[in-house]
Amino acid sequence: QVQLVESGGGLVQAGGSLRLSCAASGSISSINIMGWYRQVPGKQRELVARIFSSGATNYADSVKGRFTISRDSAKKTVYLQMNSLKPEDTAVYYCLVRIILSNYWGQGTQVTVSS
Repeated sequence: QVQLVESGGGLVQAGGSLRLSCAASGSISSINIMGWYRQVPGKQRELVARIFSSGATNYADSVKGRFTISRDSAKKTVYLQMNSLKPEDTAVYYCLVRIILSNYWGQGTQVTVSS
């Protein structure tokens, strides 16, 4: 089975930065998509950013220009650099890895942005 380990969440003041990491391990032949989603209580989980096998990326409009997704293929790790953080970015952030036709989720890491 594929396992994902997330790290990098925490408490930061508005305008600050955090860098999230998600490392995949297990029986992995190739990764099609890696991404980040976030969720707040009472709301649906939403897409933050994705990176495809080609290297192409896309972002939610709310984070464009502030967040950057990247990967280290050798380490099977995806990162989310979050700059100029706002209180509305507060959420639990979940890593996603798609391998062939299966989706795998991390356990989530809390990001809290204080005003």
